[in-house]
Amino acid sequence: MNVSAANVTVVLQYRDSFTKAVIKNVIVVVLGISINYINVCLIHTFCKHQIFYMNPRYILFIHLVVNDMIVVTLTVILFVISYTFYKINVSVCSIFILLTVFASENTPLNLACMAVECYIAICLPLRHVQICTVKRTLMLIGLIWTTSIFSVLPDLFITLATEPLDFFYSQMFCIREIVFRNPHIIEKRDVTYIVYLVIVWLVIVYTYFNILFTAKTASGGAKKARNTILLHGFQVLLCMATYAEPPLKQALLQWFPKNYTDSLFACYIIVQVLPRSISPIIYGVRDKTFRKYLKRYLLCKVNKQ
Repeated sequence: MNVSAANVTVVLQYRDSFTKAVIKNVIVVVLGISINYINVCLIHTFCKHQIFYMNPRYILFIHLVVNDMIVVTLTVILFVISYTFYKINVSVCSIFILLTVFASENTPLNLACMAVECYIAICLPLRHVQICTVKRTLMLIGLIWTTSIFSVLPDLFITLATEPLDFFYSQMFCIREIVFRNPHIIEKRDVTYIVYLVIVWLVIVYTYFNILFTAKTASGGAKKARNTILLHGFQVLLCMATYAEPPLKQALLQWFPKNYTDSLFACYIIVQVLPRSISPIIYGVRDKTFRKYLKRYLLCKVNKQ
């Protein structure tokens, strides 16, 4: 029995009691709705004011928020499905997984781009307007999606080429390792994650230390940018936990087989939910300009201007 099959066997063998299942689903749904509500307020604020949608920094931020919403929504749906139906059609599951992975892999790349934008604004202020334009920012977002798509689509093509047609009409527990189970896909995923990890952290470290040196002799704006880069680094660290999730799940299966479902729940909260709750803090709370406008919508009390 391979690792994926063993995981599903244990999940089905040690199902949660009805009460525990309800509690977990209520927690996940409430967290998902709360995060998405705040993110919708952020998007609404962004779209209503030209000061935001004409600024490359806020465009990258709102793209990050949209990605967070996609990931939170899809993972909550999959979580609830895993308790209500247990197994779903492989074709439907594949769509959910692909969309989730697309958005998940966008996040660290987007954070790296935001760090570079901060670096240019602080270390190359005279060239910031020429380098960071709205058009180039939108092209960069397109490049981010293209990179993620070319990273993930081979999984689908390999699966289509190696699995029989009946496989896509079968019912399975909806996990990426189960649907995209070819060993070559697993190896490619690991290599991709390592490349992402190295590139993103090099960007974060390089931009942070350059801004750090600038902040020693510059104004408070540089120091605030330095702190923002630190928050980006922490957010990337949480996002990168996704890359360590497969071996972590296997270790938890060996250590706590009877509490494996509880371990999976904790992994889901830490890996999928917690990183998505940081974006509103970075700009929705810390940024004075965004906070000023966000207050008008967060509690649905829109004042006429």
